[in-house]
Amino acid sequence: MKKLMYPFLLVLISAVLAACGADDESKSADKKEETKTAETDQQDQQKQMEEKKKKMDKQKLDEEKTVAIVNEKKILGREYNSVLTSSQMMYQQMGQDPTTKDAAKKIKEQTLDSLVGQTLLLQEADKKGYKASDEEVKKQLEETKGQFKDDKEFETAMKQAGLNPDSLEKEIANNIKYTKYINGEIKPGEVTDAEIQKFYDEYASQGGAEGQEPPKLEEVKPQIKQQLEQQKQQDMLVKHVEELKKSAKIDIKV
Repeated sequence: MKKLMYPFLLVLISAVLAACGADDESKSADKKEETKTAETDQQDQQKQMEEKKKKMDKQKLDEEKTVAIVNEKKILGREYNSVLTSSQMMYQQMGQDPTTKDAAKKIKEQTLDSLVGQTLLLQEADKKGYKASDEEVKKQLEETKGQFKDDKEFETAMKQAGLNPDSLEKEIANNIKYTKYINGEIKPGEVTDAEIQKFYDEYASQGGAEGQEPPKLEEVKPQIKQQLEQQKQQDMLVKHVEELKKSAKIDIKV
């Protein structure tokens, strides 16, 4: 079953910073040659990264373009580009190329689906009166910044994620509102001992096949229960969004 992905479930990707150290002039000729080769390889990799980034940027849309209308709420290109960037990052983290024809098509579909689902859920959250206070937004913003060593690294990560300070605060507010709505309205079903046992047996058999000694059930039972609860909640959320779509007016423009 497909899983919903929302940009305001905030995970900023730290920038990968290349550090170049100075060479010692007393190195041997062989060492210099090795260094030169390494530098050439690094330059080639850098060039490939720049070319891939250009291809990824071509998938973006004009920021003011209307990409979809959900119950009279316009979704603009800047919102699409933010989700698109997150999707591209996820593909790269999984070792996949987001610039291939098939990947680009899937990413576009996932991005539009996520935006529509996001909009429907936030509209429902507004109807139910869920809000994010200024204090809550400020606190989560500080926690997010605290994940980076300095402001420069934080700003670089924001840029890579297709965000700016204003859009970041908006995403954080949406995240808080979304979380309150889900916790208040989408209750996961009870996880039974039988389900926990089944999950553990599959986990233990996989570990045994790899020659690893699995931990005892009691040691991992709380983690298994939490994972199964999250999966049930996710499944319910997907069904919930599908139900919302039935009565929604959705017009995809791209």
